[in-house]
Amino acid sequence: QVQLVESGGGLEQPGGSLRLSCATSGNFSRDSAVGWYRQVPGKQRELLAQITNGGRVNYADSVKGRFTISRDSAKGMVYLQMDSLKPGDTAVYYCNYYEVRLGIRYDTWGQGTEVLVSA
Repeated sequence: QVQLVESGGGLEQPGGSLRLSCATSGNFSRDSAVGWYRQVPGKQRELLAQITNGGRVNYADSVKGRFTISRDSAKGMVYLQMDSLKPGDTAVYYCNYYEVRLGIRYDTWGQGTEVLVSA
């Protein structure tokens, strides 16, 4: 049903910026949200930012003030603007969609895009 395709990852220097894009397709449920996660080898996947279908946004403390999530609903695009990048931001970044039906959460994931922050 819902599909996610990511782009925009790559190499950037500390203090630089990257903009990740997530192209979405399919029919979105009323009770749904899109978010960005990241994961490094051996670590659990971490939620960074989330935007609900009503426009409410939430950020993890580790990226608050540096990362910004936004959505162009007409185009089905979700973005993650990453500023003031640090080496600790190096990870594989994933776009996520979830919906809740009868109290049960259903998730869809993108393929992931690699971000490397290094001098």
